[in-house]
Amino acid sequence: MASPKLDILWRLSKAAQSREARARGLPPLWFMTDRARVADPVAVAGTLPRGAGVILRDYDAPGRARLAVALAALCRQRGLLFLVAGDERLAAMAGADGLHLPEWQVGRLPAVRRRHPMWLVTAAAHGRTALRRAALAGADAAFVSPVFATRSHPGAPHLGTVRFAALVRTTDMPVYALGGVDEKTVSRLRPAGIAGVAAIGAVAAH
Repeated sequence: MASPKLDILWRLSKAAQSREARARGLPPLWFMTDRARVADPVAVAGTLPRGAGVILRDYDAPGRARLAVALAALCRQRGLLFLVAGDERLAAMAGADGLHLPEWQVGRLPAVRRRHPMWLVTAAAHGRTALRRAALAGADAAFVSPVFATRSHPGAPHLGTVRFAALVRTTDMPVYALGGVDEKTVSRLRPAGIAGVAAIGAVAAH
């Protein structure tokens, strides 16, 4: 069951989502797994509202294949989109809805698209050049980070709302905000015309 804070984050994420992203059926909110911070991502995914999404990262986690299968089954049952990060074979084996590519793997995107034309394929981007490369490669959406200060990388530089909004304006591709996004910061992103937000702690902490 979703907590009141997660309900707020969900409501504000939907309010911040652009009409274009909504028309494409993209989730306004994604949960990004991180076993260092979230011991049971399946339990967390089980609290998400229908229409949200889950991205399995945890690239080196023991039993990643089993986790992918469990998350895929849960997401199908609950009406959530499910992507596997960085492993096309695992995504296909688990029956995922698509693939999320780290920034350094974006060059693989056209080949992935040819093999899996029905997949949702997203990409990570940390700046204007990477965002342009993702768009040229044909990504369905990009996850730009870090927007705010984040617990995952304490003390690391972050974009802030002004630079993030400027990046969003450089592309017609849907852009998600990642990094330090929670129910307190999401409303600051609404003027940027985002596809939605992605979070780890803001989802799992509730």
